[in-house]
Amino acid sequence: MANYRNPLRTLTDLDGWVAEGPHSAEATPQGLVFSSGGDDTAHWVLWCPEVFGDRIRITWEFSPRSEPGLAMLFLGASSVAGGSIFDEGLRNRAGVYAHYHSSDIRTLHASYFRRRFPDERAFHLANLRKSPGAHLVAQGADPLPSVEDSEGFYRVEVVQDADNVSMSINGLLLFSWYDDGSTGPRVGSGRIGFRQMSPLVACYRNLEVADL
Repeated sequence: MANYRNPLRTLTDLDGWVAEGPHSAEATPQGLVFSSGGDDTAHWVLWCPEVFGDRIRITWEFSPRSEPGLAMLFLGASSVAGGSIFDEGLRNRAGVYAHYHSSDIRTLHASYFRRRFPDERAFHLANLRKSPGAHLVAQGADPLPSVEDSEGFYRVEVVQDADNVSMSINGLLLFSWYDDGSTGPRVGSGRIGFRQMSPLVACYRNLEVADL
């Protein structure tokens, strides 16, 4: 897959996406607004239907609407055996974080707008973890303001360039990491997916994935 573009403006833009965990999506003139479909423990993941290579640039626009909560991007997701995350025989997943960081899938997870718990709200950081094993491999300051000070949309970018992964917001670099193999096999090609921790409400639009 060379390039993928999705405006994320209407509910039909989610055709083919796979949901894990209860969620709600609303089409607005600004973009798709996502929230939880359950209580404040009902977290969810939405997987893009495409499979991408391991040298890609992922960008989207993000606007937080209600906190607390947390937003995350999974990338390079595959089974630990090298197949699809939807292969038969893999463990069930339902939005609970342990289903992704310590199970039978291999993926990187870039988390931002981490406001779920008091310590996250007191000191804003973006994290990069690698699974399986939930290895914290990179961390950087998160420039996103709280909802009350938020002004419109922020452009989030994650670049996977084989062994190198970086994340930036509005062109400001948050972290850059080189995978030296010390945390297990390198994450390669695979799927991307958005994750939200309830009760976050946030708007997304203009998702693009391009080969480097």
